[in-house]
Amino acid sequence: MDGENQSVVSEFALLGLGHSWNMKVLLFMIFLMLYFVIVTGNIVIVTLIITDPHLHSPMYFFLANLSFVDMWLSSVTTPKMITDFLRENKTISFAGCMCQIFFAHFIAAGEMVLLVVMAYDRYVAICKPLHYSTIMNLQKCIGLVVSSWTVGFVHAMSHIVVIVRLPFCGPREIDSFFCDMPLVIKLACMDSYNLDLLMNVECGFVGITCFILLLISYTYILLSVHQKSKTGASKALSTCSAHISVVVIFFVPCIFIYVCPLNITWLDKFLAVFYSVYTPLLNPAIYTMRNKEMKIAMKRLWSYYMGSQGKT
Repeated sequence: MDGENQSVVSEFALLGLGHSWNMKVLLFMIFLMLYFVIVTGNIVIVTLIITDPHLHSPMYFFLANLSFVDMWLSSVTTPKMITDFLRENKTISFAGCMCQIFFAHFIAAGEMVLLVVMAYDRYVAICKPLHYSTIMNLQKCIGLVVSSWTVGFVHAMSHIVVIVRLPFCGPREIDSFFCDMPLVIKLACMDSYNLDLLMNVECGFVGITCFILLLISYTYILLSVHQKSKTGASKALSTCSAHISVVVIFFVPCIFIYVCPLNITWLDKFLAVFYSVYTPLLNPAIYTMRNKEMKIAMKRLWSYYMGSQGKT
């Protein structure tokens, strides 16, 4: 293949979710409401952590970044999906399609690394509490977050520089609600088997590596604390359970879409909706409902708001 873009396809057609008009209207209302909750919930978490001095610690610094990432992870695909429910022709430009692929992988890979960073933070806090403030200083926290964004950017670029140069000259229908990388590769006017396999391996390297690191981290935390006291193990489990829940609901769909694809259309759509909509929706709920300090901060914010309303 030469250095020029051989694509003659200017846009792709998204088949989306649902077929009947009534179903589309119902899905429009459901996902519009869910997206509003996602954006509002994650903005509230970020605002709480920034404004409440009691939450100015490394764990909440990483949590604020996770909420920020989740908000954008959903925003890459959900607004387009919502508007398409009310459209007859669901098309997306070639450039828009490439942007969706880039930002979806950029943000998702960055979140994977960020979850590993959060596991490391919990390891230091629980296993090395006396050295926690020294190890997890502000400079190191910022460096770890920047590293997660850097890994995400490199991961996304490694995909997009290849996909954007593929020859698209025929079929243009994508049986999904967004430009999913495996489905776009299949539309190329070439034998895409080896390329698809290569992309799965690359995604697997990032996803499986992060997943294994997370499993090792949380297993080591629980085993090391259990050796000291059963009470400590119970407290550590309570502290890490929110993180573990987020890891499972985020990684499992990604693994079955990009690493070990099942190639079952309805299941692929369900998993794509799960990690792009439900994961960003569940993360704020998990961290606020299972975190005592976040609950107290919410009450303080509510009390402050009500007090301000009373004065006016």
